[in-house]
Amino acid sequence: AGEGPDVVQLFYGWLNDYVAAELIQPLPNDAFPPSMIEDEFFPMVGAMREGDSYWALPTAVRSLALFYNKTLFDEAGISGPPETLDELIETAKMLTKTDAADNLTQVGITAGMNAQDHHWFREVLVRQFGGEPYLDDYRTVNYNSDAGMAAAAFYTGLVNEHKVSAFGFMDEPQAAFKAGRAGMHIDGSFRIGSLNKTRGLKWGVTELPANSDGMRSNYSSYWVNAITTKAEGEKYDAAVKFMQYVTSDEAMQIWLDVVGELPAKPSVGLTEANANDEVFGPFIRGLAYANTTKFANESAQRQILIDMVQRIDIEGQAVADSIAIAAEAEQELLNEYYN
Repeated sequence: AGEGPDVVQLFYGWLNDYVAAELIQPLPNDAFPPSMIEDEFFPMVGAMREGDSYWALPTAVRSLALFYNKTLFDEAGISGPPETLDELIETAKMLTKTDAADNLTQVGITAGMNAQDHHWFREVLVRQFGGEPYLDDYRTVNYNSDAGMAAAAFYTGLVNEHKVSAFGFMDEPQAAFKAGRAGMHIDGSFRIGSLNKTRGLKWGVTELPANSDGMRSNYSSYWVNAITTKAEGEKYDAAVKFMQYVTSDEAMQIWLDVVGELPAKPSVGLTEANANDEVFGPFIRGLAYANTTKFANESAQRQILIDMVQRIDIEGQAVADSIAIAAEAEQELLNEYYN
């Protein structure tokens, strides 16, 4: 009791806080050469590098994909999931149902920045409409642009223009999908377990839709392992060996088989069996073109996008005005954090 661990797990977005609090120490370059890490791991792991060293490494990573309800697809006569954003809208229209008073009883696709859509907006839609969400290593907001406005218009248009969804439908997007009241739902690989336990739900999963030029993007997040500043001497040596094992190909395959989370190395994830797996494959393939947002405060940054959508949806504010307010608020948050 009262003794901290020699190796700790933390969310990638907390790295700066752990470094600032001197809770963890950099990984030794002789055991974890940066060049080796950059050759062997998926690119998003580069967010764990500060200066000449890496501070932490994942065993597994997560990405987004499009879940779809096979039963509802069959009922609507839809042969397969959409490949592009345009097809997404047309497919969602075929899956949407209303009652006699024109109230939605079944949405074509879920919507809500309170779930994973804030990642879809930032790292996927903004890029697919020709932009880049941030500059200067995620310290400068860059989505207050033509691309950002087009992405926001597309997203809010699912509700306000095409009427294939509603913000707040059944409170949480994932709840609507699990209840069989949504044809499609964007979520992370961590959702697989709970969907498998949902009785009567027949679902499939596919890569996030591409834009009209075939360009795809994705968002990846992960938990990492790090060596604490408490580890010294023999315990430090043991911690290094443990880190080497939990970041090995063998450990990553075990983690995929037992836990169901995606390997952090292409050598494991992109084997023919894993990359073509019916469930894991779409997530694993998405890692090849995924970006990892470096958050200063994920919950606060998510709330800014929730507010942006609410101003458009509830108050009827113009997309350009609402996105400008959001960008200014997020830039203030980033300036305060980094300065």
